[in-house]
Amino acid sequence: MKQATARACSNIAFIKYWGNRDETLKIPMNSSISMNLDGIYTETHVRWDDALASDELVLNHQKVTGQALHRVSEHLSFIRNRLNINTFAYVESVNNFPMGAGIASSASSFAALTVAAVKATGADLTERELTSIARLGSGSASRSIPSGFVIWHQGHDHTSSYAESFAQPDYWDLVDVIAIISGEHKAVGSRMGHTSANTSDLQMARVNGAEERLRICQQAIFDRDFSTFADVVEYDSNLMHAVMMTSRPPLFYWLPTTLTVMDAVRHWRSEGVQVCYTLDAGPNVHCICTRPYADVVAQSLRAIAGVNDVRMATVGGGAQLIK
Repeated sequence: MKQATARACSNIAFIKYWGNRDETLKIPMNSSISMNLDGIYTETHVRWDDALASDELVLNHQKVTGQALHRVSEHLSFIRNRLNINTFAYVESVNNFPMGAGIASSASSFAALTVAAVKATGADLTERELTSIARLGSGSASRSIPSGFVIWHQGHDHTSSYAESFAQPDYWDLVDVIAIISGEHKAVGSRMGHTSANTSDLQMARVNGAEERLRICQQAIFDRDFSTFADVVEYDSNLMHAVMMTSRPPLFYWLPTTLTVMDAVRHWRSEGVQVCYTLDAGPNVHCICTRPYADVVAQSLRAIAGVNDVRMATVGGGAQLIK
């Protein structure tokens, strides 16, 4: 019996991942950039146990079956094949933030699952290979394994599609002030959205410009140029949601308060506050700002009707083993 526990941060993408060239391997339509969110994490314990007749999953203190267990078991099967083992696993996982609400719970979950499951076998894989394995469970999970500011290279096969850090957490003191508008599990998950992305007439236009937006975003981070950063991050987020809204069937993740917050953020920036917005597949708004403005942004968000909670996260480190 071998076991290990790992913790991985959620991440927020500045240049988005939406849609796959290869659904099985989750090779994305374009490369993406994100930052890890310190203190917003999943903690996962994996125990390989010869006494088990099948994989078992306990999620947020409740035993889980059905699709969630199937998805975890699928991921464990790839690890079993890669490391040449045939033992089933007991998995216990806890998130300290809402699941399925657009705060990348699958990213942190599959990153932590990958690191814990591999370590529990006694194997010693490179960070690059761990990111590629995590990608198979959830594409954005590849970005939750390296530290700080991360680029996920699109690649063309399993080994060339991987993530790596391009700047450490202390490189730029950004803060993600998250307006929690709804903690409810979304009706249509990201996995289904990636599948339907190519039904939108706008998807190829989004993809065709992604490389240039990524270049601009990465350079803005290197230069700590907030004005350029804000413009490209908001534009890329709007493009992704335009694809969602024009997919067949359409996906509408925004709620009325979502639009209120987005409008407020643009207004605050026009008054000199260094803040911009970006959204994943959900109604909650990630308000990215430089540290001097974090408290005033949080205070202003709490004053908006319909914002139920506010979470703050600085730039986080990579996935790690814990005792």
